[in-house]
Amino acid sequence: MAIRIAVGDESFDEIRKAGLYYVDKTELLYDLVGRTDNKVTLFTRPRRFGKTLGLSMMESFFDINRDSKTVFEGLDVTKHKEFCISWMNQYPVLFISFKDVDGLDFESAYGQLQSVLADYCKNVVSLFNNASVDSADLEIFERLRYQKGSLSDVKGSLKTIMRMMKAVYGRPVILLVDEYDVPLAKASEKNTAQNRYYEQMLDVVKGMLSLALKTNEYLKFAVVTGCLKIAKESIFTGTNNFASYSVLDDRFSRYFGFTQREVDEMLAATGLTDKADIIRKWYDGYVIGNTPVYCPWDAASYISALLYDRNAGPKNYWRNTSSNSVIRDFVNHSDWGITDKFETIMNKGTITVTVSDELTYDTLHESEQNLWSILLMTGYLTKADPSSRGQTVALKIPNAEIEGIFEDAVVKQFTDTLDNSRQKELMAAFWGEDIEGAVKQLNDFLWDTISYHDYHEDYYHAFMAGLFVGLGYSVDSNKESGLGRFDIRAKDRKNRRVLIIEVKKADSAAKMGAACDEALKQIVEKGYAKKIETGYEKIICYGIAFFQKSALIKKL
Repeated sequence: MAIRIAVGDESFDEIRKAGLYYVDKTELLYDLVGRTDNKVTLFTRPRRFGKTLGLSMMESFFDINRDSKTVFEGLDVTKHKEFCISWMNQYPVLFISFKDVDGLDFESAYGQLQSVLADYCKNVVSLFNNASVDSADLEIFERLRYQKGSLSDVKGSLKTIMRMMKAVYGRPVILLVDEYDVPLAKASEKNTAQNRYYEQMLDVVKGMLSLALKTNEYLKFAVVTGCLKIAKESIFTGTNNFASYSVLDDRFSRYFGFTQREVDEMLAATGLTDKADIIRKWYDGYVIGNTPVYCPWDAASYISALLYDRNAGPKNYWRNTSSNSVIRDFVNHSDWGITDKFETIMNKGTITVTVSDELTYDTLHESEQNLWSILLMTGYLTKADPSSRGQTVALKIPNAEIEGIFEDAVVKQFTDTLDNSRQKELMAAFWGEDIEGAVKQLNDFLWDTISYHDYHEDYYHAFMAGLFVGLGYSVDSNKESGLGRFDIRAKDRKNRRVLIIEVKKADSAAKMGAACDEALKQIVEKGYAKKIETGYEKIICYGIAFFQKSALIKKL
């Protein structure tokens, strides 16, 4: 049978029952429960690093309402026979995720949280048709089920359901909370002067977790996941036997992310060992504790794509999973004088900074240290030296995929801060066929951007497209015309004229002239100017070559 890779499926049982390829992380169960005395464990990891699948695996293993022997057959945890006898399917489990709690204001976000609780209640309603459940708890449960609960009902919801489970099963409850900090992260993103609801959402989340985790007789143990450890607000303060493991901690480091051995085994199993170098370049490079790892979502996604098409190129999967606003916020803080450090990491260098793994979303932008810290905790940067310890660390961009995210942020910051008068001067030079003036303006614009040496042709393409933003022209980019796709076409309908620009990246300053010639040749051979609508009287074609922060222009 052909090997199939699970992409986007975060249900352990579904993956195992469907016979999909599974990277065995089940030893985590024994390491966590058999080798620690943690009452509450917090794992903070970047997005797409297997947190949800890890909790789904825990739910399957511990849940008293399942028989999981078949789905765990042959996996590492089953080597611990006494542990499996004592723990497999022996406890009630409450597994809930906050990853979809979002809203433009507090009312909509709070309504989404109520919806998440209601869905959970609907899924377990049959469990509580039991005389041992307190009638007052049943009343609260019904209000939660129909999204009619009071604020105090919502804050106490997890503890209430756990108390009901304890009454039904006679055993304390294992609590699993996935992405606990997403409601706070989303509230922080939308916490503008006109729309402040971070404090309100913090009050709700803190209430829910505090009641569920602190001195709760119905709790066997809890595992919580997120991107950041929320410290100042005391969500976890006072919790007995609490342990937190971030990207700086070596313990449990191999359970989130794929190790080199695991990727090698996957490539061997799929017959894709010849793709190892490109997968390493694009999706490796992260360091959790002292352990080098790949981003599991991205590696699995690309391997799955290669199974369909062996010639498939690597994609930037992170680009489509988040706003990546933290990097743009960082770039915009020019007042901190971080440009030199930013240029260093963009040029594949390392910077040494002091970081903290205890942050709060409402103060992320108050200091340079906070922003370097969040870039590390959320996976945009990683430790340059796996063996380094402590809070002062050397950081770098992990791989080509994240380099692309940084490039996007630089282009976005550039287009957002363009001087409109200078834009108009550049366009006047283009329309007036003033090549000398256009070169000067273009080089001045390049000088104002964050500098890095590994410029790609698509970066320069995006840079040029950005220069046309907001000037009233009809601009097409990468649109099919003639026998190919031109880079940029701008139409000035009022004056019945068109610009066609083909962009090339030169390997050196000495080769910029030849690159311009190649661009013009492509315009002619591909017939880019032949598909212009009737009525336009003037078509001006330029070939533009870039090398680092220099531009050269030639006209057809």
